[in-house]
Amino acid sequence: MNDTPLRLGVPVKVLGAPIKSNDTRRWQSSPHLKVSLEYVDQLLDYLASRRIDMYRLSSDLAPYATHPDMPQFHGMVAESDAELRALGAKAKQLGMRLSFHPSQFVLLNSPDESLTKKSIWDLASQAEMLDRMELGPEAVMVTHVGGVYGDLVESRARWARRWETLPDHVRSRLVLEHDDVRFSAADVLWIHERTGVRCVFDYQHFWCLNPERLEMIDVLRRILATWPVGERPKIHFSSPRMELRELVRTHPKTRKKTTALLPPVITNHADFTNPFEFARFMRDADGLVFDVMLEGKAKDLALLKLRADLARLAPDVAARFGISPAEAAEPELVGGEEAEAMADEDPDEGARRLPDEPRAFG
Repeated sequence: MNDTPLRLGVPVKVLGAPIKSNDTRRWQSSPHLKVSLEYVDQLLDYLASRRIDMYRLSSDLAPYATHPDMPQFHGMVAESDAELRALGAKAKQLGMRLSFHPSQFVLLNSPDESLTKKSIWDLASQAEMLDRMELGPEAVMVTHVGGVYGDLVESRARWARRWETLPDHVRSRLVLEHDDVRFSAADVLWIHERTGVRCVFDYQHFWCLNPERLEMIDVLRRILATWPVGERPKIHFSSPRMELRELVRTHPKTRKKTTALLPPVITNHADFTNPFEFARFMRDADGLVFDVMLEGKAKDLALLKLRADLARLAPDVAARFGISPAEAAEPELVGGEEAEAMADEDPDEGARRLPDEPRAFG
């Protein structure tokens, strides 16, 4: 497996085709996982046509499947066994690596036991879907440590203790990622040493939060080494958003609108990936093997643009991803009906207030 080209992947929605990522109907319309899987089946065809072979499934793939007050939806994963198995077979036939990134509301280190119980239920549901797809151990669920709750050391240790309580099928799929405001790469490596959990390196998060002043490539090596031999690690890569922001304010009495110019929030993801930044990182990581989930706001369009940029500007890096010189031509970036998704929040982006941590971060 490790002698095949490295993969580039995209999360959840695509902009190059009018295909939904999941059944978004409200509960009154009886949404179902089977409908979501029909959309994903179309997405895999689209991604394969663009030679994209890594995809992050929506964390809302099974709508209301773990809603505590809606038992009518709780059986939908088991009801979709045949469809999940068929989709998994298709993904394997296409060489498509699938994963989940549960939302920021999934918190294993919360002092609130009820919230932790619900989080484990969410993880168990997503792990069950991957198991029913009969996918290998590289199909993972990526989560963050969670909240600080006034004591980072204790909150970190609480996550490690909760790991021991997780069902086996959850532990076999769960991997831990450092974030940009709370828990650094050093923190997740500390947890790994006590639990054995695999870890995911995030390039932008490392720049945003590295109080220990660790060396990037050394940390990358250590995080990749948390994966067993024979399993290819994955990392996340994004460039910071650097555009000037325009904030329109309306006066409450006169209703007059004024525009304020604000600096960028560098924890936010840019639409596209800086090819020079990416090439420098990949050259520094020469000899290391991992797949890359690109978290640019432009989704698949960002991947296609980066692929062309690498073919033209960094052919040595392009070769590692199986990108040929013929792909140097600028791709035609035609968006689909979901182009507004570029403005969507991503569970892996920015200083997010956690649901039961109202005062720690605003």
